[in-house]
Amino acid sequence: MEKTNTKTFEDVESVDVYTAKGLLTIGHHRYLDVRTNEEFAKSHFDDALNIPYMFKTDEGRIVNPDFLPQVASVCKKDDNLIVACNSGGRATRACVDLLNAGYEHVANMEGGYSAWVDAGFAGDKPAAELKTACKFRPKDN
Repeated sequence: MEKTNTKTFEDVESVDVYTAKGLLTIGHHRYLDVRTNEEFAKSHFDDALNIPYMFKTDEGRIVNPDFLPQVASVCKKDDNLIVACNSGGRATRACVDLLNAGYEHVANMEGGYSAWVDAGFAGDKPAAELKTACKFRPKDN
C-alpha cells in the first residue's frame, strides 16, 4: 500500500510581514488574502487577490466549499503565494489545503493583515480604521 503524503500545519512555511513585503515588492510573489469580502473591503494590500477561506453564517464560520476551485481559476500551482488573513489562523488552514491540492510555493504571513497594518505598510490611516477586531490578537496591538 502506498503511503500518503498529507500536509499538516507543521508543513506550512511562515514569513514575517517584513519578509512578505520584500517578496511582494520584488514582484515574484502574489498576495492571496483569504479574509471575508467585508474584511477585505475595509482595507487590503493593493494588488491582493481576495478569495475568502471561510464565510460567516448564522451557524458560525464555515469553510468556503469553492475555495480551491476559485484559487485555481486565478493561480497556477507553481505560483509563489503569500497567504494572509486577519491574524494568521485562517491563512494557515488555507495553506494546508493549498499544499494538499498540489500548490508548491505557499507561505503564511505571520500575524496576518493586522501585523501588516501594525508595521505601517497599509498607509497613514489610524489602525482602527484598517483592522478588523480579532479575539486572537492581544489588545495592545
